[in-house]
Amino acid sequence: MQTENTATQIEFISPEEAFVKMNRGGVLLDVRTDGEFRAVHATGAVNLPLGGLQSNPSLLSTYNTSEAEVLFTCKSGKRAEVAARLAIGQGLSAISVVEGGTDAWVQADLSHVKGKGIISIERQVRIGTGVLVASGSVLGLLVSAWFFAIPILVGCGLIFAGITDWCGMGMGLMKMPWNR
Repeated sequence: MQTENTATQIEFISPEEAFVKMNRGGVLLDVRTDGEFRAVHATGAVNLPLGGLQSNPSLLSTYNTSEAEVLFTCKSGKRAEVAARLAIGQGLSAISVVEGGTDAWVQADLSHVKGKGIISIERQVRIGTGVLVASGSVLGLLVSAWFFAIPILVGCGLIFAGITDWCGMGMGLMKMPWNR
C-alpha cells in the first residue's frame, strides 16, 4: 500500500481492500464514461465521469462527509488518481484509489455488474490513431505530400500524451455521443 506525501494523502488500495471499505460504508466513485460504466462496473459503484468532475469539481461536495470514505476507480487507475486530486481540492480527506481499477476488480472476481460491451476509450484512441496515420500516409503517397503532416501531428500528439499523461483525443472521445 503506497501513499502520496500531501496534506491529504491518497491511499492506493487493492480491490479487495476497497470491497471491505465499501461494506463498511465507503462509497466507490467510478470516473469512467457512462458507456464504460454500463459495460462493467463494481456492484454498488456510483458513476461520476471524470469529464464532468473536471468541468464541475463541486459535484464531489455531495461526498464530503466525515462518515464515508470515498474510493475512486476507473479502468486501470489513472483517471481515478486525477479525480482523487480533484477531491482533495474540494476538501475531501478520506480518499483512496483502487489500484488496477475495474479491470483488477473483475480479475479479483469481486461482485460486479456486466452489461452491454463497448469499446473502451483506450481502444478508441488506438483505432482513431491508426486510422489517422494510415489514411494520412496513403493520401501522402497518392495525393499530396502535404497529407504526411497528419501522421507527423499524430506522432507528436502521442509523444505529448506519453510525456504529460494527458490525451486530447481520449478527452474528446469521452464526449462523443456513443460514449454517453
